[in-house]
Amino acid sequence: MQNLHSIKQDICDIGSRIYNRQFAAANDGNITVRVSENEVLCTPTLHCKGYLKPDDIALIDMQGNQISGRKKRSSEALLHLEIYKQREDIKSVVHCHPPHATAFAIAREPIPQCVLPEVEVFLGDVPITKYETPGGQQFADTILPFVHRTNVMILANHGTVSYGETVEQAYWWTEILDSYCRMLMLSRQLGNVSYLSGEKSQELLDLKDKWGYKDPRNTPEYDNCDICANDVFRDSWAAAGVERRAFPAPPPVSSNAAPANSGTPSSEDALVKAITDEVIRQMQST
Repeated sequence: MQNLHSIKQDICDIGSRIYNRQFAAANDGNITVRVSENEVLCTPTLHCKGYLKPDDIALIDMQGNQISGRKKRSSEALLHLEIYKQREDIKSVVHCHPPHATAFAIAREPIPQCVLPEVEVFLGDVPITKYETPGGQQFADTILPFVHRTNVMILANHGTVSYGETVEQAYWWTEILDSYCRMLMLSRQLGNVSYLSGEKSQELLDLKDKWGYKDPRNTPEYDNCDICANDVFRDSWAAAGVERRAFPAPPPVSSNAAPANSGTPSSEDALVKAITDEVIRQMQST
């Protein structure tokens, strides 16, 4: 039999980490843990996640009805419950608003792939859902196109949701994602994002498979996809308003060239060079 008090304490500990990392301001965010076929522990609404106590955690059923608890359950519990209904292997869900990942949610900018080995192994392609007003079933349903192919999503104009076998694992994916988004922004400010080659990226996917982490890019369904070009979820971009604006597409997998960067495209380089050469020629002729 599970020790519910211990699980509640784990939820409180993760709530504190979320708050201390500034992933949840004021009463933002919510955390759940599934403890039986029809029972889920859930953080309360309007309560700061940095100061949770085990007695604050509510118990709800899989329809969202509150079974026990002195405080009302989170208003966004339906999102968590839909993930549990779709994924029997999932035991915990974490939703919060990590600032760097949420910036991508607001910009609706797809997360570049084939940049950082750890991210390729632990996250892979990260989808951005279609926007819906938080709280209702329509909002919960936005995860349906993606829930079986990833353990972390960006919620358009909202935040992130991640899930796993334990509450700590569910939180890990969010922390990795936000850290990665911050690195991308800093690299972009430096003026360059270098991509791994398709060959090296495939080596990472092979390691991922060997270590038991599944990735859609390593399945027959995506045999012909460009593993570095966000092909897994690209079909969903138009409906969600997702578009590359800040980060260009990486080179094709088949390219044996040196890693690409986010500088001026080669055609523009040639034009600039031609203009410069002509200016120099004109100056030399006077």
